[in-house]
Amino acid sequence: MRGIRIGRVAGIPIQLNWTFLLILPLFAYLIGSQVGEFSGIVSDTFGVPIAAEALTGGVVPWVLGTVAAVGLFVSVLLHEFGHSLTAMHYGYRIEAITLWLFGGVASFEEMPEDWKQEFTVAIMGPAVSVALGVVAYAVLIGVSLPATVAFVVGYLALMNLVLAVFNMLPGFPMDGGRVLRALLARNRPHARATQIAAEVGKVFAFLLGLFGLLGGNWLTVGLAFFIYIAASSEAQQTTMRAAFEGVSVSDIMTPRDSLQTVEPRTSVARLIERMFQERHTGYPVLKNGRLVGMVTLEDAQGVREVERDAYTVEDVMERDIASVTPGADALTALETMQQSGVGRLPVLDADGELVGLISRTDLMTALNIIQRGGRESLGVGSDTGVLPDIGGRSV
Repeated sequence: MRGIRIGRVAGIPIQLNWTFLLILPLFAYLIGSQVGEFSGIVSDTFGVPIAAEALTGGVVPWVLGTVAAVGLFVSVLLHEFGHSLTAMHYGYRIEAITLWLFGGVASFEEMPEDWKQEFTVAIMGPAVSVALGVVAYAVLIGVSLPATVAFVVGYLALMNLVLAVFNMLPGFPMDGGRVLRALLARNRPHARATQIAAEVGKVFAFLLGLFGLLGGNWLTVGLAFFIYIAASSEAQQTTMRAAFEGVSVSDIMTPRDSLQTVEPRTSVARLIERMFQERHTGYPVLKNGRLVGMVTLEDAQGVREVERDAYTVEDVMERDIASVTPGADALTALETMQQSGVGRLPVLDADGELVGLISRTDLMTALNIIQRGGRESLGVGSDTGVLPDIGGRSV
């Protein structure tokens, strides 16, 4: 998740997603416009009287709304630090903590697969929220505070406890869903535990969305949609990670001697003609046997039809290309494609020589073969380690 970097704490970058810039003033407005109702809820919950009339005059409600909203998001940030610092203790790197529309998210470079580590990392976020709520409650009942300060402290005490309880609901990939996966992974493969937790998360998301629809709360509906999509995505990625374990790029790629290539001086008209005849949508571009670029159907279509005889592959090809090595993990190749926004990658050896090509179609075909026939059917561990008829049709 991308955002505006505002600083770094304990080596972790802190970011604000653009949606945060919309939700913060909205929260401030909602809290400020209902400060009387919220003060009553806080008073009834904690048994501490707060004079509502002291909160509703002039600009006071809007100041209180802003302070309470900022305090809430600071609490969310500390919640995410609970996860992040615990993960760092186990040696995992945190890419960033981002505040956004639905609160906060800590982006891990790699998620723990040891169930004890995942359980501890997942539980520490709600534990921090509970601790913040308890501290705020202790201040509220133990210190004589002005009504305005008491409102903010009481509001944060209540919302931190609500945040902890809500996050512990089994809506994978929320904290409760990750705790559920960790417990399931005690006696199951990690991928299977993820699938079960994700299905539970989808049911939870459906019920949450239904609740939001009946109550007319579109923020809740949006959160339910996010949970559903995130659960499906993480389950799919975990399944792929398990399937591709021990599978390298060289096991799947189309080797160089089976590749169709083009030269830089080939006209765009001839390139499109070859694409139609050979049913390929992309080619490595070789000059004197060396890779100098990649050209795709999209590149060729950028040239007007009447000018395609005048333009060459060299004019339209992509020179700044991502690549992988033959020994790289298959999943690494897929992640590189996603990050680069491409559908295929050249495979280069240590000397920068082209030794093959791997495409997203190759990976999906290999995944399907592994899931249906086992990794032995892919040839992993055999003399060649290559499934020749995957890549040849997908370049």
